[in-house]
Amino acid sequence: MLNEIKDKLKALNEKVKDLGDLLKVEDKKKRIGVLEEESSKPDLWQDRNKAQKTLSELKGLEKIVGEWESLRAKSEDLLTLTEAGLEENDESIEKEIAVELKTLENNVASLELTTLLSEEYDKNNAILSINAGAGGTDAQDWAQILLRMYSRWAEAGGFALDIPEISYGEEAGIKGATLMVSGMHAYGYLKAEHGIHRLVRLSPFNADAKRHTSFASVNVIPEITDEIEVEIDPADLRVDTYRASGPGGQHVNKTDSAVRITHIPTKTVAQSQSDRSQHANRDAAMKILKARLYERLQKERKEKIEELKGESKDIAWGNQIRSYVFHPYTMVKDHRTGAETSNVDKVIDGEIDLFIEGYLRKLK
Repeated sequence: MLNEIKDKLKALNEKVKDLGDLLKVEDKKKRIGVLEEESSKPDLWQDRNKAQKTLSELKGLEKIVGEWESLRAKSEDLLTLTEAGLEENDESIEKEIAVELKTLENNVASLELTTLLSEEYDKNNAILSINAGAGGTDAQDWAQILLRMYSRWAEAGGFALDIPEISYGEEAGIKGATLMVSGMHAYGYLKAEHGIHRLVRLSPFNADAKRHTSFASVNVIPEITDEIEVEIDPADLRVDTYRASGPGGQHVNKTDSAVRITHIPTKTVAQSQSDRSQHANRDAAMKILKARLYERLQKERKEKIEELKGESKDIAWGNQIRSYVFHPYTMVKDHRTGAETSNVDKVIDGEIDLFIEGYLRKLK
């Protein structure tokens, strides 16, 4: 058995080395050096946006390089331990090494996903919007469950999270919310979540406790960096300020610090109420507006090309991508990839990597 483990570890060692080349670890190390030098400059925070981008990129690169170096060291240590066990004919370590090998294989597969994130905006931050659909109060409650699910996922993955926009339901839940998820490859991962999410359960808001189906839509777009030009005429913008409020009318702030920006020609709206500073909320709303206008432009271009080619349109927004069933059985199933699990509770606690991985692998 130890001989079999040794062969697997040798193969895994080679895979980790190849993974280092695919991830361009040496190039990333050089970039880390440059970013560390920039982040140590005393005038770093004179430009807040540049500082945040520098530190965010540095953190993301350090995470990838650190994970790869940890896997390389672990695989080499396990191989050395296995070879020592074979030399000493000590099979007592076999069970322990087998368990560690399984964990190592899973971690390598997880890091391998990063090599699939090679599309233009995959490395960008993500702007994720949730909107309650058909189903009344149940749908609004479902939207809030999704908000919690993505918040937990971001926290577990080491991503920074802000919720600049949220609208509460009259009885329970939320009508909608916007999350800004910041960190390396946030959009690359979360693009897998774009679409309609369906919930089937016994309604907690129905006296007869009948089975109820609810829907919520999730829209994911990349945050647009300064390198991408999105022309916005200030004369086309209407800026409104208002007092941010929470459930039950409880005010988050006692001043009109929340900001809503409307792009009048396209009727595109973005708003932010998470910060006490009106200036900070305006900046956040402009980031969201810029990303939504860019997405609109890209969509219009794509539709025009499809129209000229005579291609049929696949309206992804109307497609049900995943079902979460609590009754009469428990199951979460992704209809695009076939990935599924019966552990619904873990999924709504943020463990959605199974579905993200399935989606990314299918793209390739």
